[in-house]
Amino acid sequence: MTTLWATILILGVLITIHEYGHFIAARSVGIRVERFSIGIPPRFLTLTSIENGWLLRLFFIKKSNGKFSWQPIYEKMISKPHRPGSSTEYVLALLPLGGYVKMAGIIDESMDAEIKYEDDEFMSKPLWAKLWVMSAGVIMNTILAFAIFAAIGYTQGMPEVSDNPIVAELQPGMPALAAGIQPGDQIVSINGISIQTWKDLTSIIHAQPNKEITLIVLRKNVEINLSLTTSFFTSPSEAGIDTLGAIGIIPEILYTDISIGEAIKSGWRGTVGSFGMIIMSLKMLGSGSASMSDFGGPIMIAQLAGQTAEAGWVPFLTFMAMISVNLAFINILPIPGLDGGHIMIHLVEGIIRRPLSMKARIFIQQIGMVFLLMLMITIIFNDISRLFN
Repeated sequence: MTTLWATILILGVLITIHEYGHFIAARSVGIRVERFSIGIPPRFLTLTSIENGWLLRLFFIKKSNGKFSWQPIYEKMISKPHRPGSSTEYVLALLPLGGYVKMAGIIDESMDAEIKYEDDEFMSKPLWAKLWVMSAGVIMNTILAFAIFAAIGYTQGMPEVSDNPIVAELQPGMPALAAGIQPGDQIVSINGISIQTWKDLTSIIHAQPNKEITLIVLRKNVEINLSLTTSFFTSPSEAGIDTLGAIGIIPEILYTDISIGEAIKSGWRGTVGSFGMIIMSLKMLGSGSASMSDFGGPIMIAQLAGQTAEAGWVPFLTFMAMISVNLAFINILPIPGLDGGHIMIHLVEGIIRRPLSMKARIFIQQIGMVFLLMLMITIIFNDISRLFN
């Protein structure tokens, strides 16, 4: 149950924020927004802006002419005299995991080819306005990630790893727990080498993957001799992929209060660092040190959303911020069907000083949608395969 609500909350918030960015940007340059929808169809609740008020409609299964269909089961006019209607339909769909903003005069995933080049249509606007509208979703996701990282930094304080070689936590299924190490133990020596700091400890362990080591730990002023075989993990480096030793111990984390200015820096570091992790992953994919099977999709997001939610609000919000950065990065890629694809097309039109033909636009959009569909099938296949491994 935790996984379900955590996934809905993360995807619902991130997609709503993304689409709201397009919405307010379109409104800011005078583009008519026909629909602002949150969720995956069918629609459940709609509120349409009309002259002198609003039209509220509730949808569900209803029998009509001997057949059951999804249609309005309740309608109500909400009177607001002298209110100019925009004709925008605000939609809450049945499953709140998606989102969509339909702007007048734009060829997007709806494949709507009806463009009249009226003043309030997307295609009638100057290049700078088109770029602003299409990049607004990415900007909003980036701002959200920055705000989350900054808020966590300000409320929780700046984390700093204690230099004392004292075990704070143990990772399940790792050698330290199996060997009998306990939280609060101080590592005195490893293989006869005296340990003074946490850095001393990690440098020795990292240098010995899959090797037997002996430790002396201090527990309640009593020295205890232990032995274990280290595990290992891989870590990217400038030279490639390093294999490092690990035993599954976590140091003490100390938090110090920070100012608003330092919180802003923390938000910046968290956001830039998240973009950096994505770029490093792509470099690893390009170099062959990682493969497409290592990448996850909606199922992995759901699993991690549930795990971080159970761990607490700070891990959950941190994960939300990282996914927000991922959503921003993916959408800015110059792939037709994504925001970056639209931006690329408009830049090309700006360079050649004329719009592409309607046929060319639809063809490019279709190619992009096919590519994205194939990519999504591959990622979901990876997710499902991972469940059975």
